[in-house]
Amino acid sequence: MVHRSLRPRSLASRVTETVMVGLVRSVFALSRVLGPERSGAVGAALARTIGPLLPTHRTALANIRAVYPGKPESEVRALARAAWDNLGRVGGEYPHLGTLFDFDPDRAEPGRTEVDGIEHFLSLRDDDKPGIIFSAHLANWELPAICAARFGLDATAVFRAPNDPAIARVLHEIRSETMGGLEAARQGAAFAMQGALEKGGHLGMLIDQHFTRGVLVNFLGRPALVNPILGKFARRFDCPVHGVRVIRLPGHRFRLQLTPPLDLPRDPDGQINVQGAMQAMTSVVESWVRENPEQWLWMHRRWRAPAGLKLT
Repeated sequence: MVHRSLRPRSLASRVTETVMVGLVRSVFALSRVLGPERSGAVGAALARTIGPLLPTHRTALANIRAVYPGKPESEVRALARAAWDNLGRVGGEYPHLGTLFDFDPDRAEPGRTEVDGIEHFLSLRDDDKPGIIFSAHLANWELPAICAARFGLDATAVFRAPNDPAIARVLHEIRSETMGGLEAARQGAAFAMQGALEKGGHLGMLIDQHFTRGVLVNFLGRPALVNPILGKFARRFDCPVHGVRVIRLPGHRFRLQLTPPLDLPRDPDGQINVQGAMQAMTSVVESWVRENPEQWLWMHRRWRAPAGLKLT
């Protein structure tokens, strides 16, 4: 009886997902007609209007006030609106990911995207060693994975799938068309990530979100928990670790910046210290956020370290 009672809900769920997939695809099709600039502008306008009405807006305001305690309230709210603007643009640009990245080092005229530090990228590609690349939710954070695929870097991008299955399905279709290897953040993903490094590949991962079982770091002046997996892999493989960020520029343009390899702290036995490595990476992300705070995802509950936890 229980099994039969589940069938109607399961069927309804499948029908709902099919309808939602069609709806999301229709929205993306309209965005493609509008072009990246106009669809990005529409997404930004919608996010600036709807975002402040959502519960996550209170999270953004609280985060900004805590990081910038002396900032006037008008500037706090302006920064939150600018963050919504950026998030809306990312959504509007998503159907155009394949054309947003148009960097060509041999072209005389600059395109929509420029890359700063391409020599580090090429070194990663050609050194016959595994490598790690960390990033953050800044500007349009999907572009580095596309850059890797375009220039032949054997890289696996680790991503967190959206909770909505319809949106997740359509986004995966777009990512699969424009990026290289993809690995969803899920149970068992660590084995696949390790396998990529064992084969001499590279891992790319966003590290600026809360991780309950993480190691403690200082981020923007407050204790935060970060996923230690990249530090653990850096320790195990002793491979180059780079950071990459995206900066949104005027005129609907972008700049990708890849850092030189980080000099990570080591234990007395010479092995990379996991907590120290994650702090080093987080400090780089902090410098990025402070430089362009309006382009970061302030809506996330980043600071959830249990009371009483202290950095050693």
